[in-house]
Amino acid sequence: MTKIRGILILLQFGITVSVTIIFMYLLGKKHRLARKIWGKLQLVLMGANIVETGKYDENADMLIFNHQSMMDIILFEAIAKRDIAWVAKKEIGDIAWFGHILKASNMIMVERESKKSLIQLLKDAKDRLDDGRQLCIFPEGTRTDGKELRKFKAGAKVIAEKYNLRVQPIVIVGSIDVFDSKRATQKSGDIKIIYLDTVQADKSTSWYDDAESEMKTILTKNLAE
Repeated sequence: MTKIRGILILLQFGITVSVTIIFMYLLGKKHRLARKIWGKLQLVLMGANIVETGKYDENADMLIFNHQSMMDIILFEAIAKRDIAWVAKKEIGDIAWFGHILKASNMIMVERESKKSLIQLLKDAKDRLDDGRQLCIFPEGTRTDGKELRKFKAGAKVIAEKYNLRVQPIVIVGSIDVFDSKRATQKSGDIKIIYLDTVQADKSTSWYDDAESEMKTILTKNLAE
């Protein structure tokens, strides 16, 4: 049954994402509205119940999350109170038609393992920050099976320290159980969102390693409960 539901969700993605892309282009700089409506619709269709601990910091410049599923992105498109700017792989933006989900919303696309792309990433990050947007990054660099936190890559740290950003670490638990986008399975259920204290990025401190360690501890504890 979860497989059937997963396939149906993916099929409706084809329709609703296409409609969202069209509306984003029509809305121009107000494209956030179309994304928010789409995100909230997905939560309803999947029967996702959001359980929040701590408080979302609207004033943080950057949010960093663990990454298990496409559901993580859907969650924050639905609940974020500001216009967020995801840092995503360039390959996603290159997908025929559906890549416009990134282009129409002016997200940041990076080519991994490219020094030239890192320079462009810093420029794009500054541009989105100047536009009042909140940067969203998965520092692990890829999705996991939801059972562990992988070693953080340097991208988020470089951006945050370059522009002296305030960063809020966030742990997501259970999103892969509600929607496993790799296996195409879906079932209703709770998703925990645990907001940690916002930290100031500073080259003279171990803030990034500390955030990684705290996120790992919290994820492990919640998975064991």
